[in-house]
Amino acid sequence: MTVSEEKFTRQTLSEVRVWSPSLFSLRCSRDPGFRFRAGQFARLGVQKADGSLVWRAYSMVSAPHDEFLEFFSIVVPGGEFTSELSRLQAGDSLLVDKQAFGFLTLDRFADGRDLWLLASGTGLAPFLSLLQDFEAWQRFERIVLVYSARTASELAYQALIQGIGELEYLAEYADKLTYLPTVTRERAPGCLHGRITTLLDNGELEQAAGLTLSPEHSRLMLCGNPQMIDDTRALLKRRDLHLSLTRRPGQVAVENYW
Repeated sequence: MTVSEEKFTRQTLSEVRVWSPSLFSLRCSRDPGFRFRAGQFARLGVQKADGSLVWRAYSMVSAPHDEFLEFFSIVVPGGEFTSELSRLQAGDSLLVDKQAFGFLTLDRFADGRDLWLLASGTGLAPFLSLLQDFEAWQRFERIVLVYSARTASELAYQALIQGIGELEYLAEYADKLTYLPTVTRERAPGCLHGRITTLLDNGELEQAAGLTLSPEHSRLMLCGNPQMIDDTRALLKRRDLHLSLTRRPGQVAVENYW
């Protein structure tokens, strides 16, 4: 794909972190003119050996106030983009579109008391950005982060999640957050066991959070694989929790992550 150089900047990788054989993160410099809202994504480009460019969308893990950009990726075996991306090292170049995109942002909701963030796999990324920003903490009384992975070893960013309440600028809000890691293929200490949809359907998720889902108070963001999102939306619809649209405000916002 050819993209005019007027539409992107060339940034330098400062860190590549491998979480598991299939998961890694990239951190790069940030152009001073690049602006985004927590929850949005950027289009990243890598140059292949033949000189052609390949582009894919990745949500920012980093907060809007950070001086760097960070992204969370899965390795797709034989994937045209991630195969190139996973070979990059600190000092290499990464192309970043000058414009941020996406609507998984808090302005999707006009009101609400409880914010539920439901993520599977690398769909965690936009929620980490939201949790490092002020807006969610100021607007909601309770925030529940549900992060689903196949195994406990694939639960990335645990230190960041556990340390959010220790950030000086968020310290006064720390007691608002409930973190519920879930694992689907094994039982692990401190984790719920089962898919998000199963835990929603049997009531275990609400019990663990100490909150009840309701159209009046609950606002939910879903990010991850499309099957999880479709199945979760169907369950929520039965509870009268509907997708929030411009023409019809609702309680649910989604981002399909691959």
